[in-house]
Amino acid sequence: MSTSQTPVTPSTGKLVIAWALVGVPLAYGVYETLTRVAALFG
Repeated sequence: MSTSQTPVTPSTGKLVIAWALVGVPLAYGVYETLTRVAALFG
């Protein structure tokens, strides 16, 4: 039994879009959390 695997070539555009879809809401959530923590303790 032989398994042939084709190498995966990353697409830079798809990679940037995927990271933007994850990173932008994450950054906004961290920002909102930090501003609320500052208001709570500040």
